[in-house]
Amino acid sequence: MTALDAPTLALIDTCSKASLDLLQANLTPHGILAASRTDAAVARRYTRIFGRDAAICVMAMCGSGNPALEQGAVASLDALAAQQAANGQIPKYVDPEGQDADFWYLGCIDATLWWLIAVDHLRRHGSVGPAHWDGEVRRAIAWLLAQEHQHFRLLQQNEASDWADIMPRSGYVLYTNALWYDVKRRFALDHAQETLYHFNHLFNPFQQDLPEYHRARLLRHYARRGRQDPGMYLSFVNLSVVGDEGDVFGNVLAIQSGLADQDMARRIVDTIIAARASEPWPVRVVLHPLTRQHELWRPYMGRHQQNIVHQYHNGGIWPFVGGFWVMALAQLGLRELAWTELGRLARANEHGDWRFTEWFHGKTLAPMGMAGQSWNAAAFLLARRALQGTGSA
Repeated sequence: MTALDAPTLALIDTCSKASLDLLQANLTPHGILAASRTDAAVARRYTRIFGRDAAICVMAMCGSGNPALEQGAVASLDALAAQQAANGQIPKYVDPEGQDADFWYLGCIDATLWWLIAVDHLRRHGSVGPAHWDGEVRRAIAWLLAQEHQHFRLLQQNEASDWADIMPRSGYVLYTNALWYDVKRRFALDHAQETLYHFNHLFNPFQQDLPEYHRARLLRHYARRGRQDPGMYLSFVNLSVVGDEGDVFGNVLAIQSGLADQDMARRIVDTIIAARASEPWPVRVVLHPLTRQHELWRPYMGRHQQNIVHQYHNGGIWPFVGGFWVMALAQLGLRELAWTELGRLARANEHGDWRFTEWFHGKTLAPMGMAGQSWNAAAFLLARRALQGTGSA
């Protein structure tokens, strides 16, 4: 068990109840909405069933013991599958009435990955059979395989085409390929070992072991040039361009998916702790935000002043990512630290009278984005289950 004080344990219990209540409040007959229905949420289309958001919620709703949430988990994946593109891609989001599907400006690659992960979770732990969504799964995997490099066995993508949708990561992206390896393991896809091998050589080019492939050695040379080992995986690797801003979510997912060995996993954790990225609430999603003077800065990052330093994906605090941080700590056996971080996460969700804020400014802690974020609630529940030993991926 944990040495947390009684008030913190009580807060964790309260947050668990509030999380379940929020998921039920945001549930429609067709699936789970990304956020609570407000005028602002409607205007910004947060009252949609998002591929990535819904998948994370599905894993928390499954096993909740609440019949409505259990049924809503299946309905969420059904709604996304019903709007699957002919080429196999799962939409970025669909509206609850099934009238609209959006695929983002340069394509949304991770909705398909998350949908597959949630499908596998429901097949293993929910009420559906092992062949449920079989045709949709085959098409989704085929779409992803068409984007896999035939030697590196890693997915390739445009910039700003995953959850960090106004960050300039492109080529081989850490976050996306951590999910891809997880999908490969879950569905027993070919070349998983090659994916693991090249993942660790491309995203960690500072190790002593040289890759065998001559193009991988050249990318390694570009990545190392003029840089020091950041203590974690690079956020992306492209031809002569890499990201060393410190992508917390991608690194945490690399731990959870088994891509990082024990030594690398502990280095990642130590680097995130040294940067105080989880203080006062977990967790800042970038350790070294990109300034306007940085070579990777893009004009679109400053649109509406949204992705400037310490904001949004460029160093804001995202509680749902904090849930994955707690799960990674639990997986590594760092239970006392994980319980402490879970308490901090409950505080973040409690802020503003249980506002379940989308994200906070990384320095001022000002609450930003939409209230009533479903995946905040879901990630908290998944993190607590991981610590209690009652959850399974």
